[in-house]
Amino acid sequence: MSVPGTVPGRQPVIAGLGITDMSKRVYGKSASQFAADAVRLAAADAGLAVSEIGGLLTNAGISRALGMSLATDLQMRDLRMLSEIQSYGASAGAMIQYASMAVAAGMVDSVACVFGDAPLEPNLGAGSGAYGGAGRQSVGYSGIQSASGIGSAPTGYALAASRHMDRFGTTTEQFGAVAVSSREWAMKNPLAQMRDPLTLADHQASRMITEPFHLFDCCLVSNGAIAVIVTSADRAQSLRQPPVHVLGWGQTHPGYPLERGSEFGIVSGAAISGPEAMKMAGISLSDVDVAEIYDCFTFTTIISLEDYGFCEKGEGGAFVASGAIGPGGDCPTNTGGGQLSSYYMWGMTPLSEAVIQARGQGGERQVPKHDVVLVSGNGGILQHHSTLILSPHDHS
Repeated sequence: MSVPGTVPGRQPVIAGLGITDMSKRVYGKSASQFAADAVRLAAADAGLAVSEIGGLLTNAGISRALGMSLATDLQMRDLRMLSEIQSYGASAGAMIQYASMAVAAGMVDSVACVFGDAPLEPNLGAGSGAYGGAGRQSVGYSGIQSASGIGSAPTGYALAASRHMDRFGTTTEQFGAVAVSSREWAMKNPLAQMRDPLTLADHQASRMITEPFHLFDCCLVSNGAIAVIVTSADRAQSLRQPPVHVLGWGQTHPGYPLERGSEFGIVSGAAISGPEAMKMAGISLSDVDVAEIYDCFTFTTIISLEDYGFCEKGEGGAFVASGAIGPGGDCPTNTGGGQLSSYYMWGMTPLSEAVIQARGQGGERQVPKHDVVLVSGNGGILQHHSTLILSPHDHS
């Protein structure tokens, strides 16, 4: 299905992908330096000069050290589109949506979308950021939230996961099944940071971070950057890589109230953004071959799979424990290892793997049937959600 308002021949596609080094310890560069490297890599991957790119969208991670000044760093001139996008982990999907609309409407020929972060320093750890913003004064309901001890992403998601467990009987062993599956995929991915085998017993024995989450329920923290180039199908014909068509998108921002009756922890934004993206793409869930799910925590994978409809609500734990999402399963999910075992680049983690799978360039982890790839992004504490539908084929 064509994007509404598309100028003939300007169906949006992803034509370039740039990924910086994602090894366990990458130091010595700022987020902007990583991002500049990623844009250059994506341009080279597409067969473009950076000077040929007409738009730039940036998304800053935990360190918040990336912005529009990246265009100056890259010596980009006379841009038709330049902005900073921030929906946290849903930002990658949003960037692709905005870039695709601009390309389809003929506003700009090509747009680089980039995420970069550098929170890690030698001999220093890094957290996942304060819930609601580090250093921000808490007022109103936020004050109640802070006083209750919910001050970080792990504690916020732990509350959501606990509610899901209470309502549906989801177990920590089922969370562990997600971690094990992610590691099985990561062992096939040379870019993954964590490639040692992981068993359910290892998961259960790992230290508790915040109940009910063990160490391996929590995503990695990574330095680096990822960029993609969005352009038109016509322009991509003369470029280096096979185009990945952007068939559909959707985003939603639930804004769960801190009051009785909220669906926080029970229903995620995937329940709205997923059907919207699939409707736009002209597909149904049964057409999806590969799912790349935002997995900041193992629980996020479970609730997202439920809300996209891969299994019934409340049955996500049993679904992942069945082996359906791992190598050889009926619902291959997070085929690069996701953020739990591969690398943590916010929404660019699932997006980058989706591009690799759609191109058929996954090597040992390549899924044989990859005609339709679903990509999710999730930001805040289930506060933001984006969905993309990608394909190696033009469905217009």
